[in-house]
Amino acid sequence: QLQLVESGGGLVQPGGSLRLSCAASGFTLGEYAIGWFRQAPGKEREGVSCISASDISTYYADSVKGRFTISRDNAKNTVYLQMNSLKPEDTGVYYCAAERLSCSWHGTLSYYAMDYFGKGTLVTVSS
Repeated sequence: QLQLVESGGGLVQPGGSLRLSCAASGFTLGEYAIGWFRQAPGKEREGVSCISASDISTYYADSVKGRFTISRDNAKNTVYLQMNSLKPEDTGVYYCAAERLSCSWHGTLSYYAMDYFGKGTLVTVSS
């Protein structure tokens, strides 16, 4: 069964860090680009970052550029999102998604291009 499972969310103070993980099962992660979305209550879904299957291309939303880093370990079938210098506006449910080979990034990540989705992990940035 194809599955993406996120972990690593939690409560963190402003300025703190978290590392999210997206673990894949039932398919070979190395054949897929993996993206991260987030959604806060009352706000639109936002494409945060994406990494291509080849690991050559990475993409970031302007709101997280310089603070977040996406990486992948295909041997562990896992993609990571390292989040540093967190701000209250980073609060939301973060979920990962997979599409074949390349990121459909045109200023932001295309939700409708993704083939599989995880259920999400909650990140709360608050003092």
